Amino acid sequence: MRWLFLLLLVLNVFYYVWHQQEVPLRAKEVTSLSLYKGSQQDIRLLSESADVVARREKSKVGEVEAGCLYVGGFARRDQAQQLERSLIGLKVEAQLQFVNLPNANGYWLRVVPESRHLLDELQLTNLAKEFNELKHKIMPCEGIATVE
Repeated sequence: MRWLFLLLLVLNVFYYVWHQQEVPLRAKEVTSLSLYKGSQQDIRLLSESADVVARREKSKVGEVEAGCLYVGGFARRDQAQQLERSLIGLKVEAQLQFVNLPNANGYWLRVVPESRHLLDELQLTNLAKEFNELKHKIMPCEGIATVE
């Protein structure tokens, strides 16, 4: 057993010395980004492109027609009813619905378009802290597969 240990120790020392004698790798030279840019000299975010900004402005004008705000996504009805009571406290009108879609399954509250302006990002964030599974989505107002 002692000889096996000494053999492994000698092999490790030999392996260490062998790797130390290799020539260190040179740093890879990187070509300048300006060669790849071509005609476009700056980086623009997708949200800054003209056609995206125009669509965003157009959707703000027709926000009510574009879709309804749905808040929820709960598996149990009592959780959705608690959220409904919280929304009533914020003077937001909402209708409880069970939505059966592949990307949105469960109990959702459809916020009435007239009171949609009362729910901003700050309010939704505060509600998300209070309700763990809370999600919000903009989905079509009509044509959702609901089970009533």
